[in-house]
Amino acid sequence: MKAFGERIGWPAALFSLKCFVAAMLALFIALRIGLERPYWAFLTSYIVAQPLAGAVISKAVFRVIGTLVGATFSVAIVPPLVNSPELLTLAMALWLAICVFVSLLDRTPRSYMFVLAGYSACLIVFPDVDIPQTIFTVATLRVQEIIIGIACGSLVHGVLFPGSITNLLLSRVEAMLRDAERWSHDAIALEPVEGLDQERRRLAQDITELHQMSVHLPFDISRLAPRVRTVRAMQDQLSLLLPLGAAVEDRLAMLKAASGGAVPEEVRALIADARAWIVHPGEQRAERTEQANALIARCALLEPAAQADMNWAEMMRLSLFARLAALIAAHRDCRDLNDQMATHSRQPVNPRVGELLEGRRNRELHKDYAAALRGAFGAFLTVAVGCALWIGSGWKDGGSAVMLAGVFLSLFSASDNPLAPLKGFMIGTIAASVLGALYGYAIMPRLDGFALLAAAYAPMLLFLGTMMASPRWAGIAMPTLLGLGSPVLLSDHYVSAFSSYVNGSVAQLVGIWFAIIMAGLLQSAGVERAIRRTVRAGWNDIANRATLTTPPDVRGWINRMLDRIALLAPRLAAARNDSGEPLYHALRDLRTGVAIGELRQLRLSLPGSEAAPLTDVLTGVSAHYRRLDPDAPQSAPPALLADIDEAIGDLSHNSRVDIRREAILALVSLRRNLFPESATYPTLSLIGRPA
Repeated sequence: MKAFGERIGWPAALFSLKCFVAAMLALFIALRIGLERPYWAFLTSYIVAQPLAGAVISKAVFRVIGTLVGATFSVAIVPPLVNSPELLTLAMALWLAICVFVSLLDRTPRSYMFVLAGYSACLIVFPDVDIPQTIFTVATLRVQEIIIGIACGSLVHGVLFPGSITNLLLSRVEAMLRDAERWSHDAIALEPVEGLDQERRRLAQDITELHQMSVHLPFDISRLAPRVRTVRAMQDQLSLLLPLGAAVEDRLAMLKAASGGAVPEEVRALIADARAWIVHPGEQRAERTEQANALIARCALLEPAAQADMNWAEMMRLSLFARLAALIAAHRDCRDLNDQMATHSRQPVNPRVGELLEGRRNRELHKDYAAALRGAFGAFLTVAVGCALWIGSGWKDGGSAVMLAGVFLSLFSASDNPLAPLKGFMIGTIAASVLGALYGYAIMPRLDGFALLAAAYAPMLLFLGTMMASPRWAGIAMPTLLGLGSPVLLSDHYVSAFSSYVNGSVAQLVGIWFAIIMAGLLQSAGVERAIRRTVRAGWNDIANRATLTTPPDVRGWINRMLDRIALLAPRLAAARNDSGEPLYHALRDLRTGVAIGELRQLRLSLPGSEAAPLTDVLTGVSAHYRRLDPDAPQSAPPALLADIDEAIGDLSHNSRVDIRREAILALVSLRRNLFPESATYPTLSLIGRPA
């Protein structure tokens, strides 16, 4: 028994028990008040089930909204179009396509609400399209049944040993901070450290995970949940670590190359102290802040003055110490924000946290319009072709097949390869058909009363609920559970209608089979194509941002690029590309975009004549990225290098010290990102002057 518990995991067993209690409560209430289709309450309780109470409640809210919208659309569209099956088919296909399109662009747990609005209309319309006069009653009952399932699921998971998303979020943030600190510690080492690419990938994925968790935070049952604004500020500070750490790593490598491998003692000491502080910043906020500020002050003292006669080595030193100071400040701010989360207070723990919390907004994510259009078109064509085949064949249960095909295509439209989960659903549906026949025609005829029904269902539901807690088996367990919630098995009264059960099972299998065929023809664009689209999106973003004349949104740019890096990582793994080269280019593009933002901000503070060199550089960067081809990327043109060097020469003579410093920092970063092989500023010697 002990080995069995260890193998399954008691959290999964507890989750399964709560799912079973919620499902039986929903089924009992639906039967008690006389609903004709109580199985919807039963199924919904499982569909909204999540190990964390906050996630259950948020999913429940999204499901209620989506169901109401889908039901409203059904009631509005069926009566006027019921006598025109072609127009009704077109309307249903368009509605599902629009909902899928919006859900694919959202890319948060909230997207479930949009896709649900689409397929809820399919669930209501297709089974009852031949009796349009009852569509309002059907829609109303469906909403009632689903709300009962949602309410029972939310109640049980929120009251019975609730899992708090706050506790999980705080523990994950602490783990993310340790990962980020270890990565920065390794990135700024004087000797190269293996595995940095994997650590960069994990940090980008951690930030995306943090964003997904924060969507559920307002629904958490804990009264001590941190504010979403604080989580957003933490995301912003974590996002700064990748470009800053990579910049320090690059400048250190350049400094070593310039000095023949030797590093000045004061630089070596500063790096050693910074690395030690990053991994052990201290628990006391005042002490931590004092040490961080002391390190930042040391960086400022070692910075060479920004002036016209600077050589390339001095520019590298300026960039190194400026980026290192910013990296230390970002780690300090991350720890302060972590303290803010732990206090559960609305009052900032210090003035700097108060500044970071000002103006927080939703994190900007990558939007793949091509994939969204492809998914929407696949859903549209699936419903349109399916309805044509259904109407042409005259098959009575064909509506159920079309309904399920539309549901499955919309559910898995976000996947690069939806065939895998669809095949899992096929296996689960076959298993459900066999189990359903066993229950419906061997076990249930011998049952009398709800208590015996619950007892008979308990072993299989508890087993399947445990499987649901495992990502490996959830894709098979869920369709099996849905099959056990068949309308032939769970109705307001038992009817021994074996032919209806067989027809319904065949319709389910045909619907999944049809969805697999359509996904294979339309949806599966391939991982390689998805990688190219993601890389191309980053390049287009850089090209567009470079020519804008408005103040830059550097945080928004970093968030989008980190989201793209997080998307690229699993796709590269699926494509079995272990070189990390596209991820490296994505990180380099991330730093290029940051430099562009700095140059745009600098251009806004300069008179038109003085800003002309920056305009030439930004225009050249834009033209370069617009020309890039993901299948055959080319190096930046020499003319752009000449423009960057000319801008460095012009702006290093500016009368204002702050302008000279910011211009050199941004232009040096841009030069290193676009021309990493061109190590020397052409008019000055890299080696030969004191380092």
